[in-house]
Amino acid sequence: MTLANPPFTVETRTRASQLFAIAAILVLVIAFAAPFIVSRSIIQDLFFILTMLVLAQNWNLLAGYAGLISVGQQVFVGFGGYALFGCVSLLGIDPLPAILIAGLFSVALAIPTAFFTFRLYGPYFAIGTWVVAEVVRLLLAQWKALGGGTGTSLPREATRDMMGVDLMRDLFGMKAAQASDALTYWLALILVIATIGFIYRLLRSKQGLGLAAVRDNEQAARAVGVDARRMKAMVYLTTAFITGVAGALIYLQKARISPDAAFSVVDWTAYVIFIVVIGGIGTIEGPILGVILFFLLQTILADYGSWYLLMLGLIGIVVMLFAPRGLWGLFSDRTGIQLFPVRRRLKGGPLGHSIKGGPHG
Repeated sequence: MTLANPPFTVETRTRASQLFAIAAILVLVIAFAAPFIVSRSIIQDLFFILTMLVLAQNWNLLAGYAGLISVGQQVFVGFGGYALFGCVSLLGIDPLPAILIAGLFSVALAIPTAFFTFRLYGPYFAIGTWVVAEVVRLLLAQWKALGGGTGTSLPREATRDMMGVDLMRDLFGMKAAQASDALTYWLALILVIATIGFIYRLLRSKQGLGLAAVRDNEQAARAVGVDARRMKAMVYLTTAFITGVAGALIYLQKARISPDAAFSVVDWTAYVIFIVVIGGIGTIEGPILGVILFFLLQTILADYGSWYLLMLGLIGIVVMLFAPRGLWGLFSDRTGIQLFPVRRRLKGGPLGHSIKGGPHG
């Protein structure tokens, strides 16, 4: 006996996502080849875009999926940067392994931080994360071995002789500074791929369904057996690690750090929130679109001084009023296109219908 109709199957892929995957592979090939075909200044611009994208994706995971509105993520950027400088300048560790160590130090900081901030809810949580960031900034400003309040620079030989630079000079004839920039750029590109891949995989898993349930209604999620506190803690610690690694990369590339710059709420949180809001919170595509728009706006408006920030704020307000889900959310709602689909669709059955699941499954 055979079935007259095929059984139901569950799919998440769409035609648009399959075409995008092919295009993304081509873009990544070109991106990895960029240090050989574009100038050093363009590589530095691309590095900025990539690191801001990592920070935006992590803040989006916290706020857009876990419901944790943090205005203190600069604490992990700054702490990751200082951990890198401590490992390199004080302990003599090569910068490349020091980047991962910086991520682990950020996780170690996040554990007591979570113990304090997770007792707060809503706006109190947001304020609590900012307070923690300020406390850590003030404490590190007293660390005289790393320059105190004025900061310090990496030893010149730290980036010149770091792992991989000699190999690139021998193979490609690059100067030390050019090789160092290319190496940090490639690491930032790998970090972006790993971050987006991790988030996409998480959202398509059972844990992703639980995370969405916690965000939408924490009490209802608890009632059906979702451990909300555990889910939030997992996301918080994971984003702390990735943000700490990104912070270490950023300040390895800058080669100088100070408390005010490393813990700047404008540079590492306000701009990141702007990127996510205009791009589209609660989507993977949103921060990608947002960081491109932010870079273009920064390039166009940077010469306007303080008006630059006012114009960014005005643009953010307009987007929030007319496209509450961001520009990508507006585009996706009107076209149905998703490049990173996480919504499950039931296909097959007697009539071959496609039945869409909920927002996240």
